[in-house]
Amino acid sequence: MIFTPKETLTEQEVKDGLNTVLKEGMTTEAMVTLAGGTFMVAFAIILGASNFQIGLLASLPTFTNIFQLLSVFLIRKYNNRRAVSVICCILARIPMVLLGAMPFFLGDNAPVSLLLFFLFFYYFFGSIAGPSWNAWMKDLVPGDMLGAFFSKRSRYAQTLNVVLSIILALSIDYLRRHAPQYELYVYATMFMMAGIAGLAAVVLLARVPEPRSYLPNENILKMFIKPLRDNNFQRLLVFNSFWLFAVNIATPFFTVYMLKTLGLTLTYIIPLTILSQLSSIFTIGYWGKFADRYSNKTIISICAPLYVACVIAWCFVGIYTNLISNLALLAVIHIVSGSSNAGTNLALTNIGLKLAPSREAIVYLSVKNIITSVFSSLAPLIGGYLADYYTLRQLRVIAEWSGPNLQKTFRLLLLHEWNFLFLIGAVLTLVALQFLPRVREAGEVHKSVVKRIMRTSLKSNLRDYFVIDVLINWHSSLNNMLKSDRASSDAAQQEK
Repeated sequence: MIFTPKETLTEQEVKDGLNTVLKEGMTTEAMVTLAGGTFMVAFAIILGASNFQIGLLASLPTFTNIFQLLSVFLIRKYNNRRAVSVICCILARIPMVLLGAMPFFLGDNAPVSLLLFFLFFYYFFGSIAGPSWNAWMKDLVPGDMLGAFFSKRSRYAQTLNVVLSIILALSIDYLRRHAPQYELYVYATMFMMAGIAGLAAVVLLARVPEPRSYLPNENILKMFIKPLRDNNFQRLLVFNSFWLFAVNIATPFFTVYMLKTLGLTLTYIIPLTILSQLSSIFTIGYWGKFADRYSNKTIISICAPLYVACVIAWCFVGIYTNLISNLALLAVIHIVSGSSNAGTNLALTNIGLKLAPSREAIVYLSVKNIITSVFSSLAPLIGGYLADYYTLRQLRVIAEWSGPNLQKTFRLLLLHEWNFLFLIGAVLTLVALQFLPRVREAGEVHKSVVKRIMRTSLKSNLRDYFVIDVLINWHSSLNNMLKSDRASSDAAQQEK
C-alpha cells in the first residue's frame, strides 16, 4: 500500500520528507490566505452576518477539535497516520470548493447558515487530520530541531501570506471602487482557488514518509484519562485553556471593529495584517532558537505579557477620529502583537509536543486539543453576545482644561461595544498568566536570565552587522581607489 509506514527511515528519507513538509506548508498557507481571516469575515459581512454569527464563524475552527477523538480511533484501528491525514485533508478541502461555488448559484441571497454549514465540514475533517499530522511530525522531525524547523516552516508560509495578501487586498479594493457588483464573486473565486490549493497540498503530503508507531493496546477511554492524571500535563491544560479563552473572546472581532466601526477598507487592514506577519517572520526564528536552547515556557512568559499590552491598547483605538493617529496606533499594535503571538503560539505548540510521551503523543495532543477547543470555541460566542450587549452602552473618561485664554477637553478613554470587549479580554489574559508558573518543563531558565541573554545576543548581532558593513564599505572603497589608480596609470602609460 502506498501509505504503508516504514519501520525506520534513512537520514536521506528524513531530509527529503522535511523538505516536502516545507513545500506542503507553503501550499497550505496559500489556501489559508485565500480563504481565512479578514477575507472570510468580509465575505460574511457582505452576506449580512450578525455579531453572534461572526462569533460562531470564529468558534468553528476550535469547536470542531472536540471530534479529534475520531482521529485516535482511526489510528488505533489502521495504525497509519499518513492515510488518516491525507484522506481527511481531501474531505476537508472539497467543502471549500463548494463554498466558493455557492454565490454563483445563489448570488447575494446565499444564506450565512449555508456558509457555516460548509465551513463546519471544512474544519471537522481538518480537526481529524490534525492530531495524526502532529504525531506524525513529532516522529519525523528530530527532537533537537523542533523549534528551528517549525519556525522556518512558519516563516516561509508567512512570507507567502504577506505577498499574496497584498495582491488580493489591492485587487479587491480596486474592484470595489470600479465594479462593486462583482465583489461577492471575487471572494467566491478566491475560496474555490483555496480549495484547489488545499488539494494540491494533499498531493505533497502524501509523498512524506511515515515512521511506524505503536499505540498502546488499551481501552480508548482509559487512554484519554491518562493525560488527565499526569499532573504536569494537567497544569499545561489549565493554562492553555484559560489563555485561549481569554485571547479568543476579543481577537476574532478586531477585524470586524476595523471594518464596521472605524470604516477602514482592506487597503488599510491588509497592510496592517502584513505588518503583523512581517514582525512574526523576523522574530519567529529568534523565538524558536531560544525556545530550543532554554525552554518554551520561558518564551511564553516573555511574549504573553506583550500580547496583553496589545489587547489593552485596542481600547484606545478610535478615541479620536483622526485617521493618521488611529493608523499609527494600529501599526504599533500589529507589530508588537505579531512578534508576541509568534513566540507564544510556537512555544505552546512545542511545549505540548515536548511534554507528551513519544508512544502516546497522539493521545496527549488530542486530549490537549479537545479540552482547549471547548474554551476557545465558547469565547467568540460569548464575545459576540457581549458586543451586542454593550452596543448601547458607553463609558467616557475625559480631562478638561479651563483657563482665561484656553478651554480644552481631552478624551482619555472611550469604551463602547467593542472596546468593552477588548478590556474584558485583557483582564482575562492577565488572569490566565497566573497559571503559567505552575507548569514544569525540563531545562527551564528564568525569563530574566533569558531576557539578558537575548539583549546581549541582539546587541552582538547588531555590532557584528555594523562591523561587517563597515568592512564591506571599506573594502569596496579600497577597490575603487585601486581601480582609479590603475586607470590613471594606464592612461599615463598610453600618453607616453
